[in-house]
Amino acid sequence: MITKIISGGQTGADRGGLDAAIHCKLPHGGWCPKGRKAVDGSIPLDYHLTEMASKKYLPRTQANVLNADATIIFTYGPLSGGSLKTATYAHHLEKPHHEVNLLHTTPEKAVVEIMRWLAGDEALNDYDEYVAYPPMTCVLNVAGSRESHAPGIQETVFRVMMDVLIKVNPAFKKFYQ
Repeated sequence: MITKIISGGQTGADRGGLDAAIHCKLPHGGWCPKGRKAVDGSIPLDYHLTEMASKKYLPRTQANVLNADATIIFTYGPLSGGSLKTATYAHHLEKPHHEVNLLHTTPEKAVVEIMRWLAGDEALNDYDEYVAYPPMTCVLNVAGSRESHAPGIQETVFRVMMDVLIKVNPAFKKFYQ
């Protein structure tokens, strides 16, 4: 069961995950840069994020990976930039993480894949030296591409995460048809 969704609040995948949590009245949070910095200006106060001492993005990326039980990274294409850093931090910290490349799957298949990953399917192990899966009850960090680099990703991640949340907790179905 996902008990909380966290992210850095950037446009795109981060906000798509937070929007799903807010929509389902699931606790949400995470770390963001000082001044609530994002590419579109200031992160709206609707997102209950804690500001870091630094205005840089990487400290909050690392803090969110560290404070989550597991991380899921959504992209359109191969990992790059902050998404690649997120995976690198997760790997070094030996934290469960999974990458969903939306160029190679449909939202419906992404939901099935995420559910298999959350259940510990060994075929979806993204780790070379160790095997780690999300615990049955977890704080999930949702990360990935910015909206400016992947137009439409925020809405797609919202829909995918809503479907995942409904599957892990059917009571959330009342929030989303």
